[in-house]
Amino acid sequence: MAYIISTPFPLRFPDSILNFQVSSAFVEKKKKGSSPMSKRRGLSLEEKREKILQIFYESQDFFLLKELEKLGPKKGVITQSVKDVVQSLVDDDLVSKDKIGTSVYFWSLPSCAGNQLRNVQRKLESDLENSKKKFVELVDKRNELKKGREESDERETALAELKAIELKHNELKEEMVQYADNDPAAFEALKKAIEVAHGAANRWTDNIFTLRQWCSNNFPEAKEQLEHMYKEIGITDDFDYVEFSPAAIQICAVGDEEGNP
Repeated sequence: MAYIISTPFPLRFPDSILNFQVSSAFVEKKKKGSSPMSKRRGLSLEEKREKILQIFYESQDFFLLKELEKLGPKKGVITQSVKDVVQSLVDDDLVSKDKIGTSVYFWSLPSCAGNQLRNVQRKLESDLENSKKKFVELVDKRNELKKGREESDERETALAELKAIELKHNELKEEMVQYADNDPAAFEALKKAIEVAHGAANRWTDNIFTLRQWCSNNFPEAKEQLEHMYKEIGITDDFDYVEFSPAAIQICAVGDEEGNP
């Protein structure tokens, strides 16, 4: 395909030339349109902290937060982030604040920052010294533990015996799990639990009989309605105390051990 440009005489250009010219013009336009501001990146948090500290160090004055929010943009820190930056400086003890009346003032002097850094240095030096002492103690303890544990045929034999004993111990523990249901201690605990449950069941049975008697004495005219209600909730004519025999539990346990139903 070719393009025809209106001239006194017809001209025909191939597509490649026109595409090259358009592309070149587009590149030149992009170059002219680009500006250093488009490549400018935002400040990092640490850079913002340094800029805010400069405000304090250069003036050595006291500021309200709203004053700092006005001065921040002059240092390249946007107003919306000034509050968070100042708070981070306060948290690190690089900026002090105090409430006077209803206003909160912020300040920081170069000497305060120096004192803070010296305190941090002393703490780090103390931590380093303690770590060195602990390292020496651990090395001494390791050397003490090494005594009597030197590699030898006797030690190898003892370790092999220990491993075999541990394996046998684990096997016995797994075997004991199979007999957990027949554990005498578990059986005694179950028997006591049954006794407690039996006592509780009969105590509630006795409470139900007492309540039925009270209803009969106080509402004799509603006898039929009461009987109907008792049947609806499961209190039938055969409702009675639960019989319990410890000997029956013992017989059942023995039957289970022998494989009897």
